[in-house]
Amino acid sequence: MKLVFMGTTDFSATILEDLVQHHEVCAVYTRPDAIRGRGQNPEPSAVKKMALALGIPVFDPPTLKDVSVIEKLKSFNLDGICVAAYGAILPKEVLEIPVYGCLNVHASLLPAWRGAAPIERAILAGDAETGVCVMRMREGLDTGEFCVCRTTRIEDKSANKLSDELANLGSHALLTALIHLEQGAADWTVQNDELATYAQKIEKGELNLCPEDSATLIVRKIQASSDAHPARCVIAGRAITVITARDISRDQYGLSLTAEMNSGEVCFVEKRLFLGTADFAVEILEVKPDGKGTMDAKSFAVGVQGIKQGNLLWEAPKRVVTQEDLSGQEPQNAG
Repeated sequence: MKLVFMGTTDFSATILEDLVQHHEVCAVYTRPDAIRGRGQNPEPSAVKKMALALGIPVFDPPTLKDVSVIEKLKSFNLDGICVAAYGAILPKEVLEIPVYGCLNVHASLLPAWRGAAPIERAILAGDAETGVCVMRMREGLDTGEFCVCRTTRIEDKSANKLSDELANLGSHALLTALIHLEQGAADWTVQNDELATYAQKIEKGELNLCPEDSATLIVRKIQASSDAHPARCVIAGRAITVITARDISRDQYGLSLTAEMNSGEVCFVEKRLFLGTADFAVEILEVKPDGKGTMDAKSFAVGVQGIKQGNLLWEAPKRVVTQEDLSGQEPQNAG
């Protein structure tokens, strides 16, 4: 089939890489380069990098509503448009262009978690499983019928690991859906709007850790975190990103330790680092102090003066507005 692919993230790039092995992808559309880092240099999306490496023409219009953009898409004489975490809503004029319509690979089990951050919201909600659905795109936000789904258990997978797994599942699901669509054998399931939940984008600082949080919420925040949205806190005056942690509320050691700790306290015992939360203690396993590389919690703790004597505290980081905040360049992963 002759296709256009629209996507922005690493999740999208994985799907694009597989798609070109089986179909003619005549063009790729992605979000404009984002301004990131201290140097404020434009950074191309993962999909743009992948498309250029594959020798596919790339377009990054700020909107798909312009007449010139719509006419360009029409000129390709497309069988379909495939979308995965593109970051913008497709207008009706675009949806009506391809012969077989527009398909979206969405990283949730629809109608659950429609919207921008389905993977993170599923983790934060404590869902047991998630998946991908290949959906026929309509004017509403992720409201169309779906024809192929794949599921997986969430367990203790990080958002990055889960995203990689779902990208591979989504790639295979999309290829299956395209075969069914071309053969006229696609079996469409209408979504039940009454069961819909909305996956609002993760706001800057939303995954920061607070002593007032429960142990369960803290562990979920860390699990849902990423480079774009880190789980940060300040331990004994040192700002860090927490990479991995463990909820110890269900074992006897955790219960006894929790009885001795208050919310906001830090404990380093038997070469293990614990934080007191609103209910139970959380064990910190791996951290990245500001200005340093990732290290295990023990290595971090031994460098904190006075940690063995106790009486140290941890807190949420103070919010600092950065140039990236002001630029408004971050993709929202709609579509």
